[in-house]
Amino acid sequence: MKMYLDTANFEAVLRLDEKEYRFDEGKEMAEKLLGFIHEKLKENGKDFKDLSEITFFSGPGSFTGLRIGAAIVNTLADQLQIPLYNHKGEKVKVIIPDYGRAANISKPKK
Repeated sequence: MKMYLDTANFEAVLRLDEKEYRFDEGKEMAEKLLGFIHEKLKENGKDFKDLSEITFFSGPGSFTGLRIGAAIVNTLADQLQIPLYNHKGEKVKVIIPDYGRAANISKPKK
């Protein structure tokens, strides 16, 4: 089963083969996205081990969303030993998010 994931916005898009799902948990994405993916795999009678490849929209987009999604797909592809592709169709070893601009990091208050 092929998986596509886009976490560039607060509403993540997950595709499993031809079926598309939307995940709109905003600030709870880090805690709930992996469980959401597993739930949708189970709805299709599959599990993580049934994934054959992963494609990830690597940006530009939300700094936090891209970091969360990249961590998930990098880990899954590594542990399952399956191909990983960026949204340009390039096979990669690791997804490096493209934020589209430099991170806006606040100065410490102390």
